[in-house]
Amino acid sequence: MVARIAQCTLDVEDLDLMVSFWSAALGYEVEQGDDGSAKLWPPGQPSAAAPTVWLQGSGTAKRGKNRLHLDLVADGDPQAEVGRLLSLGARQVDVGQTGAERFTVLADPEGNEFCVLDRAPTR
Repeated sequence: MVARIAQCTLDVEDLDLMVSFWSAALGYEVEQGDDGSAKLWPPGQPSAAAPTVWLQGSGTAKRGKNRLHLDLVADGDPQAEVGRLLSLGARQVDVGQTGAERFTVLADPEGNEFCVLDRAPTR
């Protein structure tokens, strides 16, 4: 028996802002609760390949560097995807990259870092 990642949870300060950003970034459907949280569902049925995202209203701003972050991969050109995410409100951030990486580090509108990989991970 093994465990699998079923859902990624992100504490957020501004739920509406983050629902707008992450649902557009991932193409996920929104189910917003009346408890200050929202669940983002991948198109179709959730699966290990496409976990749900839970945006949990925390009412507090992010502090410090993420200890865990998302790595995204584009369906097409990774740099075009970076441009699309920037247009949605992401920004490029420096977390000590050397320039030789095969990914671009971005932050969402509340400063949570994530990466856009140049290609999907392989063995």
